[in-house]
Amino acid sequence: MRINFETAAKLIKDNDNFLILTHENPDGDTIGCAFAICRALQLLEKKAKVECFDKIPPMFEFIPESVEKQDFEEEFIIAVDLATLELLGDEDYIEKYRNKINLCIDHHSSNTLFAEYTLLEAEPVAAAAAETVLMLIGHLGVEIDEVIANCIYVGISTDTGCFRYFNTTSRSLRMAADMIDCGCDSGNINKIMFETKTKTYAALEKMALGTTEMHFGGKCAIITITREMFNESGSDDSECHPITAKPRQIEGVLVGATIREMKDGAFKISVRTNPPVNASEICAGMGGGGHMRAAGCELRCSYEEAKAILLENIKKILEM
Repeated sequence: MRINFETAAKLIKDNDNFLILTHENPDGDTIGCAFAICRALQLLEKKAKVECFDKIPPMFEFIPESVEKQDFEEEFIIAVDLATLELLGDEDYIEKYRNKINLCIDHHSSNTLFAEYTLLEAEPVAAAAAETVLMLIGHLGVEIDEVIANCIYVGISTDTGCFRYFNTTSRSLRMAADMIDCGCDSGNINKIMFETKTKTYAALEKMALGTTEMHFGGKCAIITITREMFNESGSDDSECHPITAKPRQIEGVLVGATIREMKDGAFKISVRTNPPVNASEICAGMGGGGHMRAAGCELRCSYEEAKAILLENIKKILEM
């Protein structure tokens, strides 16, 4: 059931012992949301902790390090930046929390309303789920400190590509400015998030870009990331997110896609588009979803079949 900010705030005030869940392969938005709301709850003298199926990428480690770690038995579960339960983790992890999530805070128009209650500000209202979390923290009456400010800024800046993506709104910019006024270390965060590359990532990026294929008269670019590339570069799945934007950056490309081989043999498809193509429409045809400019899905088949399915769905949308 969808609820408003007032109802969500009352739910939180009336409960305690919160567990906050992120989506798998966590990015800046889900991490920023989780620890921002965790910090806010702790400031309300409630118990709160964050759990993630996958490890948090090294570039984001300063965020959990700034929030107190608490040990308790959870009673109320919150999921952040999660459009569907299937994005939580593997099958066993999903079953662990199926029908147990009390509140979902999200900004995906494709949200399946899997939680008992859902606080949803779909794009274009919220460019990042961190914007919705910030609004909720305001309704809770919590004063924004430096820790929360850093978390929210990370969430908004990463989901807007440092305010370069089409989803950036005037609200996004105002909220980011407010976080700077509250003590956010924006300069250092921007350097870490957008200018610094690990040696392992640089090696992986080089190999991935070498697989670039152009299709449909240059309107589509596809790159592939294999397990062999991870082994050779020393990188892992946590460093893949920046690569997904690369194909779309090629001149003339409307659809940029990344095919990433997963540990279990499945293939993770990440689609990024330029106007007027809708990425979520492409991924919806493959059982996935997401945003207008960024979406994804997972295919359990051979690599050749996965690429053929992807190209077929891209072709359908380009020909519409």
